[in-house]
Amino acid sequence: MSLLPRFGTRPVSARIGVSGVVREWDGASRSGVNSAYLASVVRAGGVPLVLSPLMGAEAAAGALDGLDGLLLTGGEDVDPALYGAQPSRHLGTVSSERDRFELALLAAARERELPVLGICRGIQLVNVAFGGTLWQDLPSERRGILNHNPRTPRDARAHGIRVLEGTRTAAALGRLEFDANSFHHQAVRDLGRGLRAVAWAADGLVEAVEPEEGGWLVAVQWHPEEMTTQAGAPDSGLFRAFLAEADRGARSVRAEVPEHAVG
Repeated sequence: MSLLPRFGTRPVSARIGVSGVVREWDGASRSGVNSAYLASVVRAGGVPLVLSPLMGAEAAAGALDGLDGLLLTGGEDVDPALYGAQPSRHLGTVSSERDRFELALLAAARERELPVLGICRGIQLVNVAFGGTLWQDLPSERRGILNHNPRTPRDARAHGIRVLEGTRTAAALGRLEFDANSFHHQAVRDLGRGLRAVAWAADGLVEAVEPEEGGWLVAVQWHPEEMTTQAGAPDSGLFRAFLAEADRGARSVRAEVPEHAVG
C-alpha cells in the first residue's frame, strides 16, 4: 500500500508569473511577495509562481517560459532616472535590480502576447515602460482634494473611482463607479505613448490604463488583491478576467503540442 498522497486529475490551470521582492526580514534577506496577490490568483483559478528579481534582467525572458500570464505587483518606487527626472527628496526606496527585471519581464510578456495585470507600482512601471512619467510624491508635487495614502486598513475603501465605459477594465469590474482602497504616494503623471487612461479618481488622478493596441493589459493604481475576499467585490472581476485571458492562451498553446510529443 502506497503512503504517497493521491492527487486529482483536474487539468492544470493557467500559470501566472508574479513579480516578487527582496527584503531584509527577521535577520535574513528573503525573496517573496505579499500573499494576497497569490491568494487572489488562486481564487480566480490560477497557479501563481513567484518570479524573484534575484534572477536578473538577463533571465527574465526565460523565466516566462511555460507561463500564461504576468502579474506586476506593488512595492518600491520606480527609479526616476528611468523617465529622465531628478530624484525628489520625498522619493522612497528604489531597487534598480527590480526595475530592470520587471521591465524585461514586461517587454518579454508583451512580445509573447501574454496577458498582463499591473497593480500599484505595476501601473507605474507600465507607464514608464511606455515612455511616460510619474508623480514622485503626490503630497508635495500634486496637491489635490484626495488623500491617496490614508492611514487605513489595506482593505478599507478610501475614495471613489470612475471607469470609462467599453474598456477591458469596465468589463472586468462590471461597473463604472465604485470605491477603491488606496495607499500610494506615486502615480501616473504624463501618460506613456500607446497607453490610454481608462479610470480616474475624483481629483483627476489616473487610476487605470490600457494599451491602445496589442495584447491584453490592464494596470490599476489601487490594490484589488486586498479586496477579493469581500463578497461581491468588483475587484475580483479583474483577476477573473485576467485568468480567463490566460486560460485561453494556455489552451491554445497546449492544443498545438502533438500527442506523440507527450512522453
